[in-house]
Amino acid sequence: MADHKRVDITKEAVQVVQQLREQHGELIFHQSGGCCDGSSPMLLPKEDFYLDDNDILLGEVAEIPFYMSHDQFEYWKHTHLTVDITTGRGSSFSLEIPLGKRFLTKSRMLSEEEAKFLNPG
Repeated sequence: MADHKRVDITKEAVQVVQQLREQHGELIFHQSGGCCDGSSPMLLPKEDFYLDDNDILLGEVAEIPFYMSHDQFEYWKHTHLTVDITTGRGSSFSLEIPLGKRFLTKSRMLSEEEAKFLNPG
């Protein structure tokens, strides 16, 4: 069986995540739903973000859990997401902002095989 995932991360973004993990400890990603910096993934200290039944775990990237709200997932469930990093200051509360960088999400439609595996029924 193929290893299908909903979310991945680039090597460049992994390097920033590792640096921030060393500084801040345990972290989570949460895909923003439009507040602050649009729909950018936010990297936050785990204890600083309250997760509830509305948040869906999409998977892990760089050993960091990646969450999205249920309502937003309904719009994005047919896509594969890749977390990347770029130079430039965003306007969110994400930990990379003081580094002069910001995470962004690149998306593509799931292949037919991925869709059958990830969205059965």
